[in-house]
Amino acid sequence: MSPRVFGRPGVRPEGPELLPVFPPEYTAAAVLRTTPFHRRTEALCEAGNWRRWSGFLAASSYELHHDREYWAIRNSAGLIDVSPLHKYRIQGVDAERLLDRLVTRNVAKCAIHQVLYTPWCDEAGKVMDDGTLCRLADDVFRLTSALPNLRWLLDNARGLNVQIEDVSDALAALALQGPNARAILTEAAGGVADDLGYFRLTEGAIGGAPVQITRTGYTGDLGYEIWTEPQHALTLWDALMAAGRAHRVVPAGLLALDVARVEAGLILIEVDYVPSHQAVIEARKSSPYEIGMGWTVKLDKPGFVGRDALMAERARGPEWEFKGLEVSWDAMESLYGAVGLPPQLPSEGWRTSVPVYAGNRQVGYATSGCWSPLLKKYIALAHLQTPHSATGTHLSMEITVEHHRKKAAARVVEPQFFNPDRKRSNPGRADRS
Repeated sequence: MSPRVFGRPGVRPEGPELLPVFPPEYTAAAVLRTTPFHRRTEALCEAGNWRRWSGFLAASSYELHHDREYWAIRNSAGLIDVSPLHKYRIQGVDAERLLDRLVTRNVAKCAIHQVLYTPWCDEAGKVMDDGTLCRLADDVFRLTSALPNLRWLLDNARGLNVQIEDVSDALAALALQGPNARAILTEAAGGVADDLGYFRLTEGAIGGAPVQITRTGYTGDLGYEIWTEPQHALTLWDALMAAGRAHRVVPAGLLALDVARVEAGLILIEVDYVPSHQAVIEARKSSPYEIGMGWTVKLDKPGFVGRDALMAERARGPEWEFKGLEVSWDAMESLYGAVGLPPQLPSEGWRTSVPVYAGNRQVGYATSGCWSPLLKKYIALAHLQTPHSATGTHLSMEITVEHHRKKAAARVVEPQFFNPDRKRSNPGRADRS
């Protein structure tokens, strides 16, 4: 088994990032860009709690603590500005051919108005990025990503009849997430999304603004993402907030989103894995099989970037697995009780490298974790060496108790800690996903 470095240098700090110090005439807005919804989000952000997201200002939390925003996502609905996503429009007679060459999913099987979640890899089968791919028309697609990917798309499009356009600034986007999201859209969009299947797209209007609505999101709950042109952004925001008032909609920031996505077992680039083209050493790179994305790899389709390496890996088996950990409450009580304290729980999701052990031997590392308010469990997402990754395996995770490093008992579980039926289902119809 090849070694893997257990440290995670350069991981984003917990909480909002600090802005650099500039002369008085500079402002944060002069350094970072604002999204088309900023006039609304700025007025609502009582905490003044902002962070960077792809060069944009994004609200970490609107109130002094993110609790109410988190509970809105789980009990009613949260409205999240996701405009900083990178977005690309790929069209032309060879658009499908290009995308099938790049991503691990089978694009030829993607129907019009269907959305695929997919990673894409380098030649060694290591993940470069992940995102959603939607077929808007027969030869027109939209790809979203966390990092810039225009050059990668253009390099692989040489010799093909295809046009690639970075439309990141041409599309504003909101995520409406939570059990009341469908009811809000019924009122706001006139019912056009009532019958929308999981990972499907429909079109309509909200408050007079033309929109595209996808049954997608990053919370693991019932949810939608709504796309519109920037000039319609404020109209869209106001209409959704008005329709959502009776359904207790709350604007939600990235701190609440981070807890929700850990509960859902959703992976985060530059936190749970290092994009291969940014990795300084080979040991930091991960294949789809090593980060819980093996189900997206369709080796039966024609050749794509990384296919040979991924075929070889599947034959021999991955060296790492991406799993969930449930930390024992009894162990936490015992370790903290020994110094006269109740268990000290993180108030936010954390993003750092935390060693995981089998006995006294380190066999992995956790990359994200939180106290789950809904599940009442201390949970984490972790990379584990395959021999120690079976569900039910008893391991231990490092915690710090009064400045001393201790090991708390933990159990390996599947990473989808929270996976409600409502995420996929529609009342009174068979799901098409």
